[in-house]
Amino acid sequence: MSNGRLPKAYERFAREQPKIMRAYEDLGEVTMTTGPLDRRTAELVKLGIAVGSRQEGAVHAHTRRAREAGASEEEIRHAVRLSLTTLGFPGMMAAVTWTDEVLSAMTS
Repeated sequence: MSNGRLPKAYERFAREQPKIMRAYEDLGEVTMTTGPLDRRTAELVKLGIAVGSRQEGAVHAHTRRAREAGASEEEIRHAVRLSLTTLGFPGMMAAVTWTDEVLSAMTS
């Protein structure tokens, strides 16, 4: 990851396609803020979606965003553990690993 936050491919795409990225980011912000969920809760939901779809980069991003939105490390870890009975132990453990990578980097 470059600058500790975004993958290089993401940054390159953003530089090469600024209109698409602006539209994508605007859509993300509108979906995040249009509804009754606060940002912390919405980021935990997005983390769950990322875990369920087994998207490592998205798990990294939404772990970081959930933490920045005020979710505690234990709340984030609990959200990941909830995937056990749906994804199975290997899927949950992959998400635990991805989440721990981000949480460790944020505390060091």
